[in-house]
Amino acid sequence: MEKKLLFVGERNSCRSQMAEGFGKLLAPPGVRVLSAGLIAGEIDPLAVKTMMEAGIDLTGQAPKRIEDLGVQLFDVVIVLSARVKEKYPVLQGIHGMVYWNLADPPGREGGNGEIFYRSLRDEIKRRVTDFFQNGYYLSLVTLKDNAERILDNLKEGIVAHDVYRRIFYFNSAAEEITGYRREEVLGRDCHRVFPYGFCGGKCSFQEKGVCVVDSPVFYPLSITTRDGEKRHLEMSVVPMKDSAGRSIGILASYRDQTRVLELEHRLGEVQQFSGIIGRDHKMLEVFETIRDVAGTGVPVLIQGETGTGKELVAAAIHAESPRAAKPFVAVNCGALPEGTLESELFGHVKGAFTGAIRDKKGRFELANGGTIFLDEVGELSPATQVKLLRVLQEGSFERVGDEKTVRVDLRVISATNRNLKEMVVQGKFREDLYYRLCVVPITLPPLRERRNDIPLLARHFLNQNTVQTVGRQIVLSDRALSAMMDYDWPGNIRQLQNAIQFALVKCRRDVIDLEHLPPEITEKYGYSFAAAVHREGAPEDVRTPRTKLRTQDVERALRETRGNKLKAAKILGVGRATLYRFLAKNDYKQV
Repeated sequence: MEKKLLFVGERNSCRSQMAEGFGKLLAPPGVRVLSAGLIAGEIDPLAVKTMMEAGIDLTGQAPKRIEDLGVQLFDVVIVLSARVKEKYPVLQGIHGMVYWNLADPPGREGGNGEIFYRSLRDEIKRRVTDFFQNGYYLSLVTLKDNAERILDNLKEGIVAHDVYRRIFYFNSAAEEITGYRREEVLGRDCHRVFPYGFCGGKCSFQEKGVCVVDSPVFYPLSITTRDGEKRHLEMSVVPMKDSAGRSIGILASYRDQTRVLELEHRLGEVQQFSGIIGRDHKMLEVFETIRDVAGTGVPVLIQGETGTGKELVAAAIHAESPRAAKPFVAVNCGALPEGTLESELFGHVKGAFTGAIRDKKGRFELANGGTIFLDEVGELSPATQVKLLRVLQEGSFERVGDEKTVRVDLRVISATNRNLKEMVVQGKFREDLYYRLCVVPITLPPLRERRNDIPLLARHFLNQNTVQTVGRQIVLSDRALSAMMDYDWPGNIRQLQNAIQFALVKCRRDVIDLEHLPPEITEKYGYSFAAAVHREGAPEDVRTPRTKLRTQDVERALRETRGNKLKAAKILGVGRATLYRFLAKNDYKQV
């Protein structure tokens, strides 16, 4: 494989040109020698003359700037003066660096110019000869090759780029994970190689030359390979700086977690995703859909009862998408008055209506480049539905009172707790808008249909609130958890969170018991909340009245329900957790 050596001068007019001439003469076979400067000046005639005396013709070497070299990676770079070293831009690639502080040439009017250039020529010849013949070149190239060999044998993908996002390193694991060959990516802007950039919306150099991170960051990332396959990665990004503390690029390492996540999904071991808590199989399906849809730009309609976490899902889709670094703008369409909704969404100009004292951008304009989340989209008026349909179709709209068209590039995620299909049949919601919004539907299950997540959610809210609220660790008792498992939670996760906060206010000990829960949860047990509060000093004497289970009754209930324990518990008048404990205690095997 061809090796490349670069001599860097200030103007590429004498020293670097002379070094290139001797380099081409003395370099071993398979080494390509080039020179360039920070700027390009005319070759000094005295340099040409003195080199001709040594049998080397420089007239065929045109002056070049580093930028003129195009996409080239070098094995060794030799900088020829201290002034150039200070201004030297970091070239692409992992290369050995050598600094030769050669004397500055005199002005062309200097009377001893020829003497100086002969001395400079001889000094450069000596250094180039030593560099190749005394093993310096071989040592640098070997060190570079060994470093690349080590990185190539890592399981993690390694990508490095400069401040202009030009990729200068891409190891074998990076090739395997992304499907791109290094020849396809080296020297190219990563935003051009990978749609939305390799890091998606989390890019550290959204603007070329400006690094937005000062310390290492870690985050999950979903990518689409060259062959269109979805991969889920764990990414570590480290900003690179030079000896003066200036940003010179980014080193990113990533590990493919796709198979691990798939295995966890099958085993039900996933407990949260992008801030959403849950391990019920219905929630795992939601997590998978979020991963699948995040990398696309298609509209998503999230459906579910109030309090099921629709905004969390919308935020997760945005956070996992290439638009993550752009705005996420949430609008509650049901909370805004009808008279101001259109202005809030699309903005207005001064004088458009009474009170419009200045121009104002709407939520769609504020979300440009990112994601807009329309919560309770079923509350939109027919007129606003028409305008929203146009935004989805054409990506444009007019502010209220304005004739000028505003164009936006954004993703629309909507949510509702109403049945939009039924509203379409009733003529309350436009059918064409429904199908524009509902390209990918996501339905969130109510909490009563994912009861296995209740302990997980309860502990999460406890951990989230205990330190900042009461300053100590608090846990749930078995019977408090049993009561929460039995309750239907009409307000879903939001109600569960409120119940935990209520219990933390009432609890004076380190264990939340039944008497600390809100009355609506305990009343089905015939439990007097007011009486329990007065007995707070004697908690161990408080017992929840329970139905005494008998083996014959349990067997009959299970037979009638064909082994359905939830239905059997309802027939017996007890909570499901109570029935499970009875079955475990009596080693009951019948299904």
